[in-house]
Amino acid sequence: MAKFIFGKKLGMSTIYDEKQGALNVTLVECVPNAITQIRTEEKDGYVAIQAGVKHEKKEKKFRKKKEFKSETGELKVGDELKIDQFEIGDKVKVSGITKAKGFQGVVKRHGFKGSMKTHGHKHDLRAPGSIGATYPEHVIKGKRMAGRMGGVRSSVRNLKIVEIDKENNILFLKGAVPGVKGRIVEIVG
Repeated sequence: MAKFIFGKKLGMSTIYDEKQGALNVTLVECVPNAITQIRTEEKDGYVAIQAGVKHEKKEKKFRKKKEFKSETGELKVGDELKIDQFEIGDKVKVSGITKAKGFQGVVKRHGFKGSMKTHGHKHDLRAPGSIGATYPEHVIKGKRMAGRMGGVRSSVRNLKIVEIDKENNILFLKGAVPGVKGRIVEIVG
């Protein structure tokens, strides 16, 4: 059975290990998730488990729900997925919504270098430059231009679990996790 759980990103910290020295870790609080539905081959045509994390303020609502394709085993609706399914040294994939940065220009969004500062280029240092040829007479789809940056789903693979605090339901993941503090992320092992 695959390991999976929802967690809330608490932020980043540094812990010290005797062998590896200082490790930059992300702290993720994983309160027990409820199993809300079980999909079966006979009824639905595939096998999956739907898990959800409860909303802090509204008792009967879920803040986030998602299906994970996995063998059900002994699980049934109402059971809880807890942090003790993970072990130190496990490698996990963490998915979440990245930090939104609003409307940005081409220098920040795509890494353009900008134009030179002299020879009549007084006010267009960070301008994109020419955006098209004479023939098509329109801007071609997919052209790298200014626009909204961030706020999209992203996944980071092979993050190692370096420590588990079972009393407080906190996973210590080596490296960075997408999103801002307080955002819900999916952890799949």
